[in-house]
Amino acid sequence: MVLPAVLSDVVPAAIRGTVRRVVDIVLPPRCLGCGELVGDPGAVCPTCWGGIDFIAPPMCRCWGLPFDFDEGDHAVCGDCARRQPLFGRARSAMIYNDGSRRLVLAFKHADRIDAAPAWGEWLARARAYLLADADFLVPVPLHHHRLISRRYNQAALMAQALGRTSGLPVVVDALRRVRATPSQGRMNRSQRERNVAGAFAVRASRQESIRDARIALVDDVITTGATLTACIRPLLHAGAVNVDVLTLARVTRTG
Repeated sequence: MVLPAVLSDVVPAAIRGTVRRVVDIVLPPRCLGCGELVGDPGAVCPTCWGGIDFIAPPMCRCWGLPFDFDEGDHAVCGDCARRQPLFGRARSAMIYNDGSRRLVLAFKHADRIDAAPAWGEWLARARAYLLADADFLVPVPLHHHRLISRRYNQAALMAQALGRTSGLPVVVDALRRVRATPSQGRMNRSQRERNVAGAFAVRASRQESIRDARIALVDDVITTGATLTACIRPLLHAGAVNVDVLTLARVTRTG
């Protein structure tokens, strides 16, 4: 069981431990992917763990795309060589494939919000060097219509968990989604870019916070980078000096 952060601050450790033990008896911890029983909350069973392809160097210096061979610390992929991204660096914990898809979709669509602390810890351990260069975290926002239907923003939950693990502040409302956009699941790169163009804006009350800031933008999956780029444009326009990107997973081949 993951206690809300406010309770973790005020409830004595002994009581918290008792509550967790009782809840684990009544609702034993289950794998974040398949739902099988596991030993600890926030854990992944051996079968699901074996299907995860974690990302490690060598990789593109900007895009974070894993390379088959080490081409040096400053090597960039073909996409970055052709068009410099707006972000400084994009980094992800794992590749989005058959093994990780179930983990991501359960968190995004199946109410597995108990996974957020685990994903925050995964990102903090895997990409601590990027967090060291950030002033605060900003999650990619949902349009309010989608937020109402889904009931939570998975990027915001992950950013808050990452903030608790890393100690970085989280500015949940820095960005707002000014128009709803269709699902991008079947769109190619150019279609995605058109779909989200102008869909995000910096909230007026956060303009001063953004100016001269180094920001780590948080989302669940990076595919073509269209949504993240649409978020970064208004942040840079508002005066952010750098925006890096952190996602739980990434697609390695896009159209």
